[in-house]
Amino acid sequence: MPMMFGFGVQRKQMLEAELERLVDEMPRLGMTQMYLVGDFAKGKVGPDTTLNLVVVQETDVAKHRCADFWTTHLRPRVGMEFFVFTRDEFGSSSESDPILREAAAFGERIYG
Repeated sequence: MPMMFGFGVQRKQMLEAELERLVDEMPRLGMTQMYLVGDFAKGKVGPDTTLNLVVVQETDVAKHRCADFWTTHLRPRVGMEFFVFTRDEFGSSSESDPILREAAAFGERIYG
């Protein structure tokens, strides 16, 4: 199998472009804040690196369906995972929820 050089740079560019697209589109759909977490936030890029996003959105949709809203409306072009919280959940669960702890410790505030 031939070795592919420069893939990390190409993957990083793809992830950055997708993140930029999301920042443009998501506020119109109700996002008030967004944090980048996971490997990409830590500067680690590999063939399977995805965008992991903590999204703050006021919603009455069942917790287990919130990420579906974003996936359906945005149709991601790269691997992506949404962790959706209301403003109250974001403020009160930050110590008990591991994703919110990561957002506080290592996350990059992208919007809001």
